[in-house]
Amino acid sequence: MSGSKSAADAATRLRVIADRGACCGYGVCAEICPEIYQVDDIGIVRLLTDIVPEGLEIKAKEAASACPQNALRVVEEPSPA
Repeated sequence: MSGSKSAADAATRLRVIADRGACCGYGVCAEICPEIYQVDDIGIVRLLTDIVPEGLEIKAKEAASACPQNALRVVEEPSPA
């Protein structure tokens, strides 16, 4: 059953947490995953959404991992019922 989610997968989702105070505006996150991360007018990360859309899980995690200031985290949480 390729392409289908298991019951465990359907019960969770990924959320992005940004520590804007730790962000130094390198913009690496926005280069890797512009669908979620942007840099605002003063160079600080801004999230277009804090819930990772289906299909962007890998890019969201790569972008967070690439942050030199460790200002981004992608965490798993229960999906709303």
